[in-house]
Amino acid sequence: MKTLIASALILLAPALTTAQTATKPAAPAEAKKSSAKPAAKSTTAKATKPKAAEKKSDTVAKASPTSSRTRLHSGAVQVASGLAAAEAALTPEELQIAERVYTGRMACELGAFVSIEADTQSPGRFHVEGKGFKYHMAPVATTTGAVRLEDQRAGAVWVQIANKSMLMNQKLGQRMADECMSPQQVVVAEAIKKNPPQSLLDNPAAK
Repeated sequence: MKTLIASALILLAPALTTAQTATKPAAPAEAKKSSAKPAAKSTTAKATKPKAAEKKSDTVAKASPTSSRTRLHSGAVQVASGLAAAEAALTPEELQIAERVYTGRMACELGAFVSIEADTQSPGRFHVEGKGFKYHMAPVATTTGAVRLEDQRAGAVWVQIANKSMLMNQKLGQRMADECMSPQQVVVAEAIKKNPPQSLLDNPAAK
């Protein structure tokens, strides 16, 4: 009986040895897998850093055109301010003419109207508006004594005499509004109707 048990153990010994050697490498394999995971994480972390650097470079690249546009805009504002300052300089004679300009809404012939308002930002200049037009005008000295306002860019001219005013556009070659009257001009026009001025033909010079 002992002989049978001994022979059985001898036969099982190689199988036990083979099972032990098969189970031992499993631990290093698992260790390799566990060690591979942190390596993958570190690789991912390193890979994200260049993207962040690329974003920073893109931000810098985008910032430079914005700064240049800001400089151009500020330069344009300065030029416009200089032009406005030069435009604002009126002579004493022109300022005196501006004091004689009638303002307000004035009725004209054919149902038209013209509205004149002083420019509070630029003393001596006026906003002249009506249906389909809007001008920024400044006084101009004349030899006839009439009040004359001009918008040189648009080619518009406003002429004011004692009993009426009219608006012309020299570039278009047309009269835009005629027989425009302020309340002061209405009074003068009525007085002229009642007492028309004598013509030179009414009293010819005696020979």
